[in-house]
Amino acid sequence: MQVSYTGIHQELPPKIQSKLDSKFAKLAKLLDGKGEHKAHVVVSHQKRTFRAEVTVQFYDHQFVGKGSDTDLFTALSVALEKLDSQAVRQRDKWRETHRRNGVSPAVPAAAPEPPAVEKKHVFRVGPGRRKPITLEEALLEIEKDKDHLVYRDAESERVHVLVRRRDGHFDLIES
Repeated sequence: MQVSYTGIHQELPPKIQSKLDSKFAKLAKLLDGKGEHKAHVVVSHQKRTFRAEVTVQFYDHQFVGKGSDTDLFTALSVALEKLDSQAVRQRDKWRETHRRNGVSPAVPAAAPEPPAVEKKHVFRVGPGRRKPITLEEALLEIEKDKDHLVYRDAESERVHVLVRRRDGHFDLIES
């Protein structure tokens, strides 16, 4: 990203300049990843307060971040953070309007979409406070048009699963 400064009369210290360069690089990567944009930084100093205004033109949008503080680096950092949040918001807005149902823009519009796969749902059921029952009681209970029944056996106090087979018989799974 090409950065031009206005209003700074002295050279910035190398440590601060490298931190600012890394923040501008992060912003450039966020915008398009190539770093071809230009940023214009205007700094003014009034009564021990630095005011920083950073402007970046991004396609048909102009992002402006303003920050003020007694420290120059902090004022520039606040302005860059505001600029960063604007860029993230704009990128998210673009994704919502230009992507259809999670399809990436790299897929051509004429390509047929894969058939929709029905998502399976898992329903968690908490432990029931039912009393233990015998196998005969479980058979009577499963006759009420259920395919399976999970119960605690009265004799062994272990969990059993009674499953109705397609031929009408039952399978008992003991744990």
